[in-house]
Amino acid sequence: MGTVSIDGNLLKKMIVAGSNALNRRRAEIDAMNVFPVPDGDTGVNMAMTVLAAAREAAKLNTPNIYDVAKAASGGALRGARGNSGVIMSQLFRGFAKGLEGVDIAVAADLANASRRAMETAYKAVMKPKEGTILTIARALSEKAAASAGASEDMEGFIARCLKHANDVLEHTPQMLPELMQAGVVDAGGKGLLVVLESALKAMSGSAEELLEIGAHTPESRSLSAAASAPGDIKFGYCTEFFIMTKNVTEEIESDFKRYLESVGDSIVAVADDDLIKIHVHTNHPGRVLEKAMQIGGLTNMKIENMRLQHTSLINFSSRSEAPDPGAAPHKAIGFAAVSSGAGFNELFISLGADEIIHGGQTMNPSTDDILNAISRISAETVYVLPNNKNIILAAEQAARICAEKRVIVLPAMSIPQGLSCMISYSDMFSVEENTKAMREAMKNTHSGQVTVAVRETTVKGVEIHKGDYLYLLDNEIELTDTNLQRGAERLIDRMAENGAEVIAVYYGQETDAKQAHELADFVKAKRPDIEIEVLNGGQPVYFYVISAE
Repeated sequence: MGTVSIDGNLLKKMIVAGSNALNRRRAEIDAMNVFPVPDGDTGVNMAMTVLAAAREAAKLNTPNIYDVAKAASGGALRGARGNSGVIMSQLFRGFAKGLEGVDIAVAADLANASRRAMETAYKAVMKPKEGTILTIARALSEKAAASAGASEDMEGFIARCLKHANDVLEHTPQMLPELMQAGVVDAGGKGLLVVLESALKAMSGSAEELLEIGAHTPESRSLSAAASAPGDIKFGYCTEFFIMTKNVTEEIESDFKRYLESVGDSIVAVADDDLIKIHVHTNHPGRVLEKAMQIGGLTNMKIENMRLQHTSLINFSSRSEAPDPGAAPHKAIGFAAVSSGAGFNELFISLGADEIIHGGQTMNPSTDDILNAISRISAETVYVLPNNKNIILAAEQAARICAEKRVIVLPAMSIPQGLSCMISYSDMFSVEENTKAMREAMKNTHSGQVTVAVRETTVKGVEIHKGDYLYLLDNEIELTDTNLQRGAERLIDRMAENGAEVIAVYYGQETDAKQAHELADFVKAKRPDIEIEVLNGGQPVYFYVISAE
């Protein structure tokens, strides 16, 4: 007889094996992107999320399966990137909740955990769509419920569930027309099965003990609105770590915060169940770690010398002297905006953004990246601008975790929408009035994007050839052309037809200013009633980003 139960140590091996497999095949999953644009990042996002889960699981050496599942859930929650990563983190979260109180799991326990995983993931998505990773999670759950009592052999039980899920995956093109047109199955569902299939192999003796960390991590750093000069840095070491504890009380947490205040500044302490995330700038990181060890075990420790790294603007606040955490916040409202491109970064800062979270297409920031940026803003209320449809779920997840301040996620799906939000903000209005005004500004802003096709496909009946220029309007492919400028003119024409009064052309890294001004001249000649602006966005991936209001 094969394996009849799964304990914590085996589950750890299974998660590590799943992470390694997805890491190796992330490019394959990326290539299954429905749109043939050079920003397919489902594989990378899922790989980074599962890697974060595996890192936490790998640190434990316990036969208790719930403890391992809980650690993996915490890692996935903070490491989640993109919509697919957030959904994956919710599957981990529900799976762990389903194993609460279980030391060693049998088939019935896994069936229950699979059901909780599926339910939790569905709840995380406002408008669930069938034919996606959610459908595959449901297929696994239903087959697990039907098969749990049929055999004590866990390998056979899991294999039956995976066979059924793979059959359902093959039918996802019939559920979503865009998958049918692109000739692919759902990338998120495929990624999930890659993880589980490798996890099953780990049960039969081919377990992978070592966690591969070779996956390229998209660069997701938070940039402060301004850099402190090295001479202005009072506390030189940015110190971050997690405290693992099950017995923390408000008194212990308050005492530790008071200690941190005595040795540093820029203090953040965010608690989630039995884990406390600490961030502090100090001249004595060793003393901080020793004090923290009196509360619990430490993990994910990172210490950086800010005086040496001040020019990179990475991982520290722009303020040389952070406010006293016990005092009232510096201001009522703060902003954290996701942006990519030096020009766009400068625009957001000029409009009042406190934190710029580096990211966008191909480099979605994680939930933890967004949470860190929120935590560094000394304000009662913080608005978060994801500026990309694939970052909204991670931003909302960060908002749920943050308990220190009010966080409002404005679901901007493009950088032009995010800029419109900030332009419409006014100190004269209340939070409620500003939120309403900014949401209205988003609705009135249309975004065009120009990139290049990376493969052959058909979308909405339009044949697309590799190397064609693609022109997106509000995240949908509007047209194609073999000439960059001609297609851009056609796109602007269509955007202008919707009653636009102002059009802004932001040119990217691979486009020069002369080309952008040629587009402006085209608009001035053909539509003199429209105000036209040309700005250097400096963005990767897209030759042009065009805003119409």
